[in-house]
Amino acid sequence: MVISFVDARVLHGLGLFPNGYLSSASTSPPDRPFRVHPSVSQAAAENRPVVALESTIITHGMPYPHNLRTAKQVEAIVRAEGATPATVGVIRGKVHVGLSPEELEYLARGETSLKVSRRDLPYVISKGLSGGTTVSGTMIAAHRAGIPVFVTGGIGGVHRDGENSLDISADLTELGRTPIAVVSAGIKSILDVGRTLEFLETQGVCVATYGTSRSFPAFFSPQSGFTSPYCVSNPREAAELIASTLSLGLQSGLLLAVPIPADHAPAGQLIEEAIQTAVAEASVKGVKGRDVTPFILENVNRLTKGKSLQANIALVHNNARVGSQIACALSERMNGRKLGHSRRHVGTPPSDSESNIVVIGGINVDFIAEGKTEKLIFGQTNPGRVYQSFGGVGRNVADSLSRLGHRPLFISAVGADSHSDAVLTYCKHMNMSGVATLEEHRTATYCAVISEGGELGLGLGDMDIHEQITEQYVAQFEKQLLSASLVCLDGNLPLTTIDYLCSVAKKCAINVWYEPTDSNKACKPFLSDSWKSLSYTSPNLAELCTMNRILGLPTPEDLPSSLDEVLSCALALSRPLLNNLHCVVVTLGAKGVLVCGEHEAGSVNLQPKKQRKRGRLCALHYPALTVPKEKTANVSGAGDSLAGGIMAGILGGRDTDSCVWMGLLAARLSLASPHPVAPILTMDSVDPSKIPTQTWPKPVFMWMD
Repeated sequence: MVISFVDARVLHGLGLFPNGYLSSASTSPPDRPFRVHPSVSQAAAENRPVVALESTIITHGMPYPHNLRTAKQVEAIVRAEGATPATVGVIRGKVHVGLSPEELEYLARGETSLKVSRRDLPYVISKGLSGGTTVSGTMIAAHRAGIPVFVTGGIGGVHRDGENSLDISADLTELGRTPIAVVSAGIKSILDVGRTLEFLETQGVCVATYGTSRSFPAFFSPQSGFTSPYCVSNPREAAELIASTLSLGLQSGLLLAVPIPADHAPAGQLIEEAIQTAVAEASVKGVKGRDVTPFILENVNRLTKGKSLQANIALVHNNARVGSQIACALSERMNGRKLGHSRRHVGTPPSDSESNIVVIGGINVDFIAEGKTEKLIFGQTNPGRVYQSFGGVGRNVADSLSRLGHRPLFISAVGADSHSDAVLTYCKHMNMSGVATLEEHRTATYCAVISEGGELGLGLGDMDIHEQITEQYVAQFEKQLLSASLVCLDGNLPLTTIDYLCSVAKKCAINVWYEPTDSNKACKPFLSDSWKSLSYTSPNLAELCTMNRILGLPTPEDLPSSLDEVLSCALALSRPLLNNLHCVVVTLGAKGVLVCGEHEAGSVNLQPKKQRKRGRLCALHYPALTVPKEKTANVSGAGDSLAGGIMAGILGGRDTDSCVWMGLLAARLSLASPHPVAPILTMDSVDPSKIPTQTWPKPVFMWMD
């Protein structure tokens, strides 16, 4: 057990759980200096691998938004390798072990954030300040939380002329007194590598190079001219070394030095030459003390024309990957589990049934209050009727596909309550083996108050359970994800889960359809580079504006109203997304659908390609299939039914017109039904070739470039 390596008395004094792990932020007493994110405490409680990450790269390493994007990429890499990231930072006088997306954003934007080392922790906490933790500060927090593996870019060291200035990084003394395995790329060659290794030996720190060579790396270069005492060649050997170090109770750390990836080594050599030039220039100009490092780094970035930053990011990504693999191997060793396997914490076991579609998202019990007047008057009782239906964006899409001849695996979560019994019974025609039942949570419920005209007057939702569709839970279905022709996910999912799924999609070339759900949630994949792993998305115009705004692109202050202006706006906003996405389907309500993508044979190519060949971009506008106002029963599932119909057409290999008309017909059935997805929906009811009485207007073709 990892906890056996931590002083339980100290942890108890800090207000921690009896098992030695930090309590969650929601339950920690307000005067305790440490907080832990629920995902970290849950992983730790289940003895699953956790990787600590520092936050000075966020607060001092790069400008916004590059710092936030890099931090999210590193966390996504950790998750993709099967571990839980625990980025450490100080926020308003509290040390946070694991940061929420909002907390990451807060640190990334912070203009007064401090660098927080061991020396700084008491002052920063006493004053209620915020900052990024250095290597030593992160080691302290990780040790308190029982996290044995910490990944960083590079550690500090003995500065040149350190024998006279005594300028020695606190990272080295921390390694001498805190039992944490630090995975880094060694130290920068602007430091004194030889004296650093000597100092680490004096501190009793075990040093090993990761790989087949004992050459100690110098950050941008795989060789520093010095050798490590030892080397470990793979995650299992590294895990054995960590376990031995901790089990001896020496109270000193371990440094694992990971050479820069081979494909970046040539650039690293150029950077090292620039470093030597900058060091010589600093000496000639008499730059000394604390001014040396910023002077050298600024000049190196100038001399390499920014290549040093690119190599730095690649190096950090590689360290995160290696460190996560080591953490997983250590977890396996401690728990006697198979590498990469996590015990499911909820629900039924993963289904062995094969499906070429996976849908991941929310499932709700909807209560619809439908007024009998055109205008609802708040503050008094309005005449109307109330009925129950079953919704949730993910559920609706999976329901549509199920009724159209497919059997998607649906992954979601419900509570152990009467609502879950009702929804599972209603959805018995679907593959619900991926739906977890959580004992201490409520099934998501949504109440909508709708006027006689079908307009939403007020909506209230109890959706907290969607946060339990975690990346750890979804990872249990890796086999189904990797074999899927299409994975659909909705914006109700936690940001960490979306990032994880996008990282898997990028790694394994999986086609992903993102249904943004609403304007507030549309931005989630676009907060990092995750969106570049998507293949399809189906936003309305407001959601499309949100996506562009998050990417820093211009958007209109007010949405246009005329058809020509709407189409022009939708085309302009879709164009940047198509630099990476295969297709953007813009839903325009009563104005129809705009399908944007790569031109092929006079149409938009909806069928995914294994290897995308960039051609001209074009768009097709399809008019809506209207439902008379008096026959409109609800508007809650039309967009989801549209998406499900188009997906079914794509999976069936149909041409673009057929796919879109299938979606529009499914949407029309939804509008006329009290249920989000019409129970009468079948393949025959939406197959254009089987509806001879319907006139199919020709879509309007437009070039996008």
